[in-house]
Amino acid sequence: MTPQKTDPRRSAIMRSVKSKDTGPEMHVRRVLHGLGFRYRLHRKDLAGVPDIVFLRLHKVVLVHGCFWHGHTCQRGSRIPKTNRDYWAGKINRNRKRDELNSKRLEAQGWLTFVIWECQTHDDEVLEELRAFLSDGK
Repeated sequence: MTPQKTDPRRSAIMRSVKSKDTGPEMHVRRVLHGLGFRYRLHRKDLAGVPDIVFLRLHKVVLVHGCFWHGHTCQRGSRIPKTNRDYWAGKINRNRKRDELNSKRLEAQGWLTFVIWECQTHDDEVLEELRAFLSDGK
């Protein structure tokens, strides 16, 4: 089997994809900080290394990219035209891992709130997030 040649432009794009401090995550963090919430980031001692952690409240917020985590929105439901089997498998594994990590967090007594990339500017969803964090504050 001959190794597949990689387009240098695609390699550069993929190298630039971040898993922490993404644009949607930074937006949610700014909103939360503006509402007066204080939090910790990327706690490695918790399942799945949640994006935003509220220790005192025992709650976590996960900011999922629509494409990478397989959201049902227009952006999340598309699969690249090349190497479709790889991408479909990868996204499916990410979804299964997300589900497992949520169950692990729940088993440890943590409440989770998932906000999707496409929802980060939706005022209704941000209000739901505020209500989620205000319960028990």
